[in-house]
Amino acid sequence: MEWENLTSVSEFFLLGLSQQPEQQWPLFGLFLSMYLVTVMGNLLIILAITADPQLHTPVLFLLANLSLTDTCFISTTIPKMLANIWAQNQVISYTGCLSQLYFFLMFGMVEAFLLAVMAYDHYMAICYPLHYIMVMSPGLYVLLVSASWVMNALHSLLHTLLMSRLSFCADQEIGHFFCDINPLLSLSCTDPFINELVIFTVGGLMGLVCVLCLVISYAYIFSTMLKIPSAQGKLKAFSTCSSHLSVVCLHFGSSFCVYFSPLSNHLAQKGAVMYMVVTLMLNPFIYSWRNRDIKSSLKKLMWARKIHSP
Repeated sequence: MEWENLTSVSEFFLLGLSQQPEQQWPLFGLFLSMYLVTVMGNLLIILAITADPQLHTPVLFLLANLSLTDTCFISTTIPKMLANIWAQNQVISYTGCLSQLYFFLMFGMVEAFLLAVMAYDHYMAICYPLHYIMVMSPGLYVLLVSASWVMNALHSLLHTLLMSRLSFCADQEIGHFFCDINPLLSLSCTDPFINELVIFTVGGLMGLVCVLCLVISYAYIFSTMLKIPSAQGKLKAFSTCSSHLSVVCLHFGSSFCVYFSPLSNHLAQKGAVMYMVVTLMLNPFIYSWRNRDIKSSLKKLMWARKIHSP
């Protein structure tokens, strides 16, 4: 089989969330606000962790990577959507569309892997506290995070290369606000069997690994929590993983609604907004609200800025 690019189009048209002219500027203001809040929230977490030596711990190293991933993830799609509304132009180039697809897949899967690694970290902390420091060494954290980035970069490259060999010779309108894999496959006028096969096998396997890691980790966590005799001990154990569990439910719940439920295109777009924007916007608040160290570091940064300001 030849891997040449059979594409006969040079651009696509992103139809966005609404075709009504009177709704464009309210959507622009809403999504610009949510984008800025998301980016600022995640950058503040990264700044708080990097600026305070006391926060240079393996666990917060994971959180800093998650915040970086969230910032990159939302920056993959929302700026282009805002630019299209501002310029009143729905065009995205073929190269730009495939680039957006690549980074969307990569950052989305990196986030899932990081959440799985964090679940394993909570499992070790709650179920085997005496062995935690010995097993969860800084080197292991670096290895797990690096593996998450490298594997998903290659995984996304595979899907993007397979997409590039398809021919798009019919309708050029994408009924979405970004270049997602399913809308692109629906526009192909060549057989996407290999693409779909790789999605269900390779993509399904990687997703299954994340889900199994999460399910098994929390099954042991809840089993251990039930064995704790005191209510205070159970509450302390639950508070350790409550923020992470909230983010996991938001991330995987919204992604399930987008990709695994028989929704109409309009409802699927609403689910994508929840998955791509709302969840990412809430993550910094969930983690910083429950983490005293991060809140303390942010207060120190704000106080230092007031002292040094003229």
